[in-house]
Amino acid sequence: MIIHNVALVGLIVVSVLLIIVVLLMSGRTTGLGALTGGAEQLFGRQKARGLDAVLNRVASILGALLFILALLVAFFK
Repeated sequence: MIIHNVALVGLIVVSVLLIIVVLLMSGRTTGLGALTGGAEQLFGRQKARGLDAVLNRVASILGALLFILALLVAFFK
């Protein structure tokens, strides 16, 4: 029961952090340019640099942690 409560609190904290990190990430396209062919660079091989690289890595880690915590909450229910 204690593991369930700890995992549930962790799940809530990680989900809020993931939302914040995703909102801080810069968009790949601007406005409606994606609909008219402006998204051609979206599938290119551009690596994220600086803060975007850090936010991408943090978002990946938080996403994996969110998945693991969701499994723990379901398993120890």
